[in-house]
Amino acid sequence: MRRAVCPGSYDPATNGHLDIIERTAKLFDEVVVAVLVNPNKKGLFSIEERIEILREITSGLPNVRVDSWQGLLVDYCRQHDIAAITKGLRSVSDFDYELQMAQMNRELSGVETLLMSNNPAYGFLSSSLVKEVAAYGGNVKDLVPGVVFERLTAKFS
Repeated sequence: MRRAVCPGSYDPATNGHLDIIERTAKLFDEVVVAVLVNPNKKGLFSIEERIEILREITSGLPNVRVDSWQGLLVDYCRQHDIAAITKGLRSVSDFDYELQMAQMNRELSGVETLLMSNNPAYGFLSSSLVKEVAAYGGNVKDLVPGVVFERLTAKFS
């Protein structure tokens, strides 16, 4: 079975994230959407909320499951027999960072990284930007899945 992981903080999940998850699901038998647990960062949504949201927005993808991890991603991959990491690229600066991470992950564990170009419609999109715009009352409805929009609206109302 070919397994891949789509790692991220997903705080919150955006349409760009969902696009990469859906495209990865077409390429692999099983995809794990893994939410990073970073005890040093306070997110807008709790880890449990992010997992719940991701399960809802990926419910139509039968080969996708949602989990969380803390520590090195390559250790998670080894523990779960995952051979590939997929990441989306929005810009050249994303590429520079992700290439270094891919090379390090391969050196540490042999896990391959697939860097996928983003859908141009989401090239500007980031979780941080979505949170900032939503916090100031901006309309992010077309940038995030419906459940994320509802949760953001509730958080900032």
